[in-house]
Amino acid sequence: MAIDRKKIIEEMSNIRLSGNEEGIIPAFGVFIQQLPADFWNGFTQRLVHSIPEDFIEEAEGLLVNAAHECGYHTGYGIITSEEWNKVVGPMIEDSPDDILHGAFAVFTAWGWANAEISEIVPNEKLVVHAYDYYEKDIAAYGKTGRPSAYLIQGVAGAFMDLAYGKSSYPDGLYTFKCTQTKGIELGDDYGEFVVTRA
Repeated sequence: MAIDRKKIIEEMSNIRLSGNEEGIIPAFGVFIQQLPADFWNGFTQRLVHSIPEDFIEEAEGLLVNAAHECGYHTGYGIITSEEWNKVVGPMIEDSPDDILHGAFAVFTAWGWANAEISEIVPNEKLVVHAYDYYEKDIAAYGKTGRPSAYLIQGVAGAFMDLAYGKSSYPDGLYTFKCTQTKGIELGDDYGEFVVTRA
């Protein structure tokens, strides 16, 4: 593999972004935001705890879906951006697998999760391990006993859609789905996310 994960993380984490005169941050072909993890964790918990227990699974599905759609469009913006072409593009030898490795390095650089691929079965399966992620603190908001890394679940599925979707962007969305099988919030040493065909 030609992808230098450490170099990607270092270079992408040093990119400084700022808002325009309207406060919008256009970067990587999309509009991004910089809000604290506590904001999103609090939002998630208010959503999950404001509904009857019978509907928690559906609410969690909506959170994963939101991350899946965001990850798909943001991921496409990232892998077609000038910054990507400068930093990651020259490392790509085995497409699309190298693109996936590069995308998870960028994911890590931006502080969403320290996540990397542990297994790829081209066009079929992806296994991601996350050793730190902001949703690991969900338990601090009162929810325990259930996997809570909705962002990684959605983005992992989205990245696989971009790599091996049934058709090219923007029509490859939902070719894959992700299931969280381990979680720091559950007491495991790391989160594990298994992506398979939907």
